[in-house]
Amino acid sequence: QVQLVESGGGLVQPGGSLRLSCAASGNIRSIDAMGWYRQAPGKERELVAVIGSGGNTKYADSVKGRFTISRDNAENTVYLQMNSLKPEDTAVYYCNAMVRTDFLRNYWGQGTQVTVSS
Repeated sequence: QVQLVESGGGLVQPGGSLRLSCAASGNIRSIDAMGWYRQAPGKERELVAVIGSGGNTKYADSVKGRFTISRDNAENTVYLQMNSLKPEDTAVYYCNAMVRTDFLRNYWGQGTQVTVSS
């Protein structure tokens, strides 16, 4: 079994910063893409950022220039550095990873709440 465990969410004022972490554990042979998604109340889950195994990245237009995704392949961990946070960034943030065990499968974390408010 594979588990993704997120940490780093919380309450922050507009303009502030947070860093999310997501560690994958279990019977892992390799991990392809890793990413972060978010879901605000009443809205669909949306892609925030994704990073490939080679380090190539993709961002939602709404976070470009403010958020940075990175990963530590040795630790099976993905990070999301969030700067200049806005109230509209408030959401539950979910980690996602394409993990190869005996086969390739998509896994999700349990989610971590990020609230941007004064």
